[in-house]
Amino acid sequence: MPKRILQGVVVSDKQNKTVVVKVERRFTHPLFKKTVRRTKNYHAHDEEQKFHVGDEVTIEETAPISRLKRWRVLEAVAK
Repeated sequence: MPKRILQGVVVSDKQNKTVVVKVERRFTHPLFKKTVRRTKNYHAHDEEQKFHVGDEVTIEETAPISRLKRWRVLEAVAK
């Protein structure tokens, strides 16, 4: 099964080797037919600690690294 890749914005880099990435998804509401935005925070592994708040990054699904971390940062899309 392929690994999922998501794109989001770093909202916290205070933890050691970890960043929190906010990922937004849009979908059409089934009843009201209106576009709805939902956000979710993912804890991602950042070995070199090179990503900071505001950076737009892509994250990839991995095997569990710690209690909360199941993602790792692939690359920066934009600053």
